[in-house]
Amino acid sequence: MALVNPYGGGSLKPLLLEGAQLTAELARAASLQKITVSSREKGDIIMLGIGGFTPLDGFMQHADWEGVCDGMKMANGLFWPIPITLSTSKAAADAIKTGADIALVDPDDGSILATMRVTEKYSIDKAHECATVFKTTDIKHPGAKMVMEQGEVNLAGPIKVLSLSDFPTKFGDLFLTPKQTRALFEKNGWNKVACFQTRNPMHRSHEYLAKVAIETCDGVLIHSLLGNLKPGDIPGDVRSKAISVLVDKYFAPNTIIQAGYPLDMRYAGPREALLHAVFRQNYGCSHQIVGRDHAGVGSYYGPFDAQKIFDDVPTGALETQPIKIDLTFFCFKCGGMASSRTCPHGDADHLNLSGTKLRQLLSEGGDVPAEFSRPEVLEILRAYYASLPKA
Repeated sequence: MALVNPYGGGSLKPLLLEGAQLTAELARAASLQKITVSSREKGDIIMLGIGGFTPLDGFMQHADWEGVCDGMKMANGLFWPIPITLSTSKAAADAIKTGADIALVDPDDGSILATMRVTEKYSIDKAHECATVFKTTDIKHPGAKMVMEQGEVNLAGPIKVLSLSDFPTKFGDLFLTPKQTRALFEKNGWNKVACFQTRNPMHRSHEYLAKVAIETCDGVLIHSLLGNLKPGDIPGDVRSKAISVLVDKYFAPNTIIQAGYPLDMRYAGPREALLHAVFRQNYGCSHQIVGRDHAGVGSYYGPFDAQKIFDDVPTGALETQPIKIDLTFFCFKCGGMASSRTCPHGDADHLNLSGTKLRQLLSEGGDVPAEFSRPEVLEILRAYYASLPKA
């Protein structure tokens, strides 16, 4: 058997230029009007560059935005769950002629990330996007806040990516492109590959989910978000170190590959779970583990809404399928990890595990039960919290 096809049924479509094409486009970009992008847009550009958003060729038109918000499909009928858009101020947009080329600038170091042919300029109903994608217009929701604060005008059009910013140097071997993960899976002889999505270090519940998937798959890709998080979340380098020690100590050899991807969290819950599945298909994963509150924040979504939304995906649209796993916990009577489907005991016998609870305990210097997290992981996390400035 072969790996799943890249999303959209064709081949991977990385937009990053190389060699003489890159040199020529960089020289041309220096003279173009420049637009500094947001952190979220930067991640989207890099994802387009490495082929993670195959088959997209750039930022969405108004008809695509509308179709994705209202029905999770682009104007050409392609299933897509979250708008991939670029915005700027009205003044900056007024200075750009439709059909013109512009340079997109890294918000962190001022370098040029990409060039773009502007095919359309349009305004949107930001509240409508928030209501459909995030199920809320509350600006306390970090994703909704991001949309409500973006520029007044969206710019659409194809892009040519000129740089992956500092992701390859900052994250080294952790930063893998879809082409690279597919090559690793093929080298290992894997074709049935599950993805475990994380923005947190892995506690015992996460470990259990990955091991459940290993029982029926050739291996698991632990795919960690490398972009921006909300305040209080644990940074990517610390998370990667904690995951590495867990894999080394508690997983059978050659069952796990750890990698990262360059997006910021949108915290879109169910819709983001679908976006994860779309680009995981490009990375070569046939399955995606979907547990409780996947990509959620606060209490904006039901605990299993991200599982239920997969039932709304049109037949044949996604090759990557969900592995839906119930609420997991440590059961003292069972003497190990279990789920609501496997354990007959009551709540009084359960220790419920969550990344939020773990971060709270660590930040407050509290005791973390051995049933909650592995000691080697806790050692790394305690060292990180001890290094933070005291309030």
